Amino acid sequence: MTLTPLLPLMYEPLVRTALLEDLGRAGDITADAIVPADRNASLVLRARQPGVVAGLDIARCAFQLVNPAIRLIAERPDSSVVTPGDVIATIEGPARGLLTGERTALNFLCHLSGVATATASLVSAAQGTKARIVCTRKTTPGLRTLEKYAVRAGGGSNHRFGLDDAILIKDNHIALSGDVRTAIERAKAHAGHLVKIEIEVDTLAQLEQVLAIGVDAVLLDNMTLEQLRQAVAMTGDRAITEASGRITAETAKAIAATGVDLISAGWLTHSSAALDIGLDYLGLNRQVA
Repeated sequence: MTLTPLLPLMYEPLVRTALLEDLGRAGDITADAIVPADRNASLVLRARQPGVVAGLDIARCAFQLVNPAIRLIAERPDSSVVTPGDVIATIEGPARGLLTGERTALNFLCHLSGVATATASLVSAAQGTKARIVCTRKTTPGLRTLEKYAVRAGGGSNHRFGLDDAILIKDNHIALSGDVRTAIERAKAHAGHLVKIEIEVDTLAQLEQVLAIGVDAVLLDNMTLEQLRQAVAMTGDRAITEASGRITAETAKAIAATGVDLISAGWLTHSSAALDIGLDYLGLNRQVA
């Protein structure tokens, strides 16, 4: 599947906000004090650990918002698998701007590459099965679009982007509506013709009740492997099956082997470790072009 890049208008406001947070009230007083204004520099983004790249366009945006003369040339585009020492991109331009944009660019790039890397670990574990790895709404506030893009860069797919994408009935919805049937019937009466309905179940008895009423997808929450196998057999082609809960790179293979259609993991976006990417300087030039 080809990774579609994000449009700049989808991330530029986020990058601008991050830069303004870093620049404060007086700008980069360290770079301005120490680095001559006429200096150019060349540097590379280099992987320090194995992983999957995501966020190069966002990093480029950070540098170019500081100084449009800065150029970032990608060597390993988003979705690329890298090993320690691999050059991800070469960056050239006014030295002050490079130093000023460095931390914001790396914050985005390392975090998003970490999300892509974590996603790729689950995708690899599920290889050979029909299960797709999907993320959730457990995202960093303000960064959902970017983090879900990083999931795609890692080979995963996206769940809902927001509360208006689809109806997902969870245990608290059921409790507050009274019972499963009431919740589903109200959802069907409210949904438009293109809106899918999914419901969370945590027992096979509850699943049987849901299937008798009919929904588009069932979220099989924290079920054992045997329960998942039984749930898949019970459901057949009547609904999409999604496994959730206790998903790790170690458990994903066995969960995928039960025959579920989807495996969702919130930690991909809320708890994945940043990928260690360094900025190495290649040299300085005296005059700004």
